[in-house]
Amino acid sequence: MIVTTANAHEAAEAAPTAVRWRIFAVVFVLVVINLIDRTALSIAMPTIAREFSLSPTMQGLILSAFFWTYALLQVPGGWLIDRFGPRRLIAGATIGWGLFQALAAAATGGTSLLLTRLGLGAAEAPLFPAGAKLNALWLSPEERGRGAVLMDSGSPLGAAFGGAIIAFLILWLGSWRLAFLAAGLATIALGYLAWRTLRDDPARHPGVNPAELARIRGAAAGGAAPAAETAPDRITARSMTGLLVGRMSWAMINFGLLTWGPSYLAQARGFDLKQMGYATFVIFLCGMAGSLFAGFSADWLFARGLSRGRIYKGMLGASGLAVAAAFLALPQVADPVAAVAILSATLFFLYWGSLYWSLPVMLAPRDKVGVVGGTMNFAGSASGIAVPIITGFVLQTTGTYLAVLLYFAACAVLYVLGTLLIAFPQARPAGRA
Repeated sequence: MIVTTANAHEAAEAAPTAVRWRIFAVVFVLVVINLIDRTALSIAMPTIAREFSLSPTMQGLILSAFFWTYALLQVPGGWLIDRFGPRRLIAGATIGWGLFQALAAAATGGTSLLLTRLGLGAAEAPLFPAGAKLNALWLSPEERGRGAVLMDSGSPLGAAFGGAIIAFLILWLGSWRLAFLAAGLATIALGYLAWRTLRDDPARHPGVNPAELARIRGAAAGGAAPAAETAPDRITARSMTGLLVGRMSWAMINFGLLTWGPSYLAQARGFDLKQMGYATFVIFLCGMAGSLFAGFSADWLFARGLSRGRIYKGMLGASGLAVAAAFLALPQVADPVAAVAILSATLFFLYWGSLYWSLPVMLAPRDKVGVVGGTMNFAGSASGIAVPIITGFVLQTTGTYLAVLLYFAACAVLYVLGTLLIAFPQARPAGRA
């Protein structure tokens, strides 16, 4: 399908289809499943640690192993996405990580479990950069905030459901191994759904009508593309530095909570497995709410004439400061329910950082979005490697979570500073001064 004058006239007469949102609904589901599989080990770790007699340091190594291969393959994965398109990478990755999740059920000790985590990290690596590429290919500038959070909000929802589902499966099946096997087989089946649904080019999707294609391309009938749609020639060194620093600092907090959050609830707050599952669900569900709030609010403000730079720096800066304040307040709270409430508020504001997934398409040329997204996610994944080990070492050294919480507060401040360094494009929606 090619947009012509006749197509543009038809676009003005017909209501646009909504295939682009079905595409992002599938990506959302895949991200949910991605995080369920990724966080399953964190939920099962107290049980596995007892079975395999794992020290806190060894637990940290196993929890971080996922990120070794995940980080290593981010930039190569982004290059492959730019070259071959996101559809192939997403479908293959989904089948691959489901296989490694199922293989974890056969682990006989810490080493074999660590190896399955390496495979899981390698297979999951392309998903988020591919989602950023789909954002560039399928959404107009006015919709990219929503697209970013519709994708990334699956992360806290997956963590929320992951905690509840994996805890339930372990209790119901009486085995963490059977729970991992069931989760892996379900993921493999979803690889087929991804292949059938996703497309790299909206013009080649049979369900997209001319009106939707015109909206995706950011052009009204017979009109020129708005200034906000203009792709930059390159990403500046300043913006790249801010992007990497901000994402790395944000991810330190996010992955720290994903990997050690359940153990914190069990060890520092005295929760049993069922209570830990419920608390994790509530905490990360609030993260999803925060992600969606941020994306829809950012697009709403953009449509009313504010620049992306002002919106993003204001919202992301406020979220980082709120997260820092929450971590400083948490050690002062003795009541477990109040602690869960504070962690819920923390995740609500932390997941305003989902907006970061709309930044590669704003800051980089269209044909480099995959590489820039992969590089950004490499920075975050490097944090995923470091933070479980750092947390385990600090716990083994101090015997308390206080130093860990203070470290997360410092990361939140650095996240704000990195975001402020980014030089956002100043263009506004069409028709705005």
